[in-house]
Amino acid sequence: MEITEIQVDGYEKVARCRDEATGLHALIAVHDTTLGPALGGMRMLPYASEDEALFDVLRLSKGMTYKSAVAETGLGGGKSVVIGDPAKLKSDAFFQAMGKFVDSFGGQYITAEDMNIGIEDLNSVRKTSQHVTGLSREAGSSGNPSPYTARGCFQGARATAEEAWGSDDFSGRKVVMQGVGAVGLPFALMLQDAGAEIIVCDINQQRAEDLAREHGFTAVPDAGHHKIECDVYAPCARGAGINDDTLPELNCKAIAGCANNVLLEERHADALAERGIVYAPDYVINAGGIINVGVEVRPEGYDEDYALTRIDRVYDNLKAVFELARKEKISTHAAANLLAEQRIAAAREAKV
Repeated sequence: MEITEIQVDGYEKVARCRDEATGLHALIAVHDTTLGPALGGMRMLPYASEDEALFDVLRLSKGMTYKSAVAETGLGGGKSVVIGDPAKLKSDAFFQAMGKFVDSFGGQYITAEDMNIGIEDLNSVRKTSQHVTGLSREAGSSGNPSPYTARGCFQGARATAEEAWGSDDFSGRKVVMQGVGAVGLPFALMLQDAGAEIIVCDINQQRAEDLAREHGFTAVPDAGHHKIECDVYAPCARGAGINDDTLPELNCKAIAGCANNVLLEERHADALAERGIVYAPDYVINAGGIINVGVEVRPEGYDEDYALTRIDRVYDNLKAVFELARKEKISTHAAANLLAEQRIAAAREAKV
């Protein structure tokens, strides 16, 4: 196994691992550990080149720094990417080699599930490194993060409604939810319990229709769903749904969903503000899962009641973002970034 460091300005440590015996080719980027050890998931994709993988791991690790800073998890930002076809390369030995790579960071980086990486893969990683989170309750971890992400999204939706209408009462509010998966469905049910009328769509149309019959939702086709008149648009699946094509066609007052990378480009946050649409920045509203994991890695160990209390603070964090956006006359996305930078700077000064 060969591990080599890559020098990247603005990042604490970036490294590459090549293991001829198993075929492992992976990158880990630690962006910032001012607030604590860097936590971020591991993803596996058949990247066209190492440069493409490096671009991804750098972007994602920096994003995790900001997400954890606003969420006050006590963690920094990092990420790992495994280069290759998950259908062909996966094996116990492959992920044990990845575990050794993770362990080479000495606890500076903690990994978790992400795209194409599941519990079984992480169990293999765990054989050679203890710096793994998000496993089953039986394995001493906090289990499936989806319900915690959904709970945080609901708290964030409350703050968003207050910003848009001055009240978190969802009675009679119409919510269009794109994607009713592991997070989207419980989020939809919470909004429904709060009085909202739920309209759902999904790339799997049959799933949307089945869930609509079961729960009293209204199902609509995925194509063109963003044009439907509603109070809240909740993107809860694919990213980049807010772009030059869709933004002019939006017919909502607020956007509050659990998807990542909702905006195709940061400038789209300015365009939403110009249209008077209240946007809950994705990495602030969907932080419930990482907040839960942050509790898991405390020296005291995992405590669900404590975790739920922390997750409910997504409401407070979004309120702070909205207030900062008004004060600085900037978009809510820019305000979220600024809030993260302020919290990191304060922690850095406190250490001096």
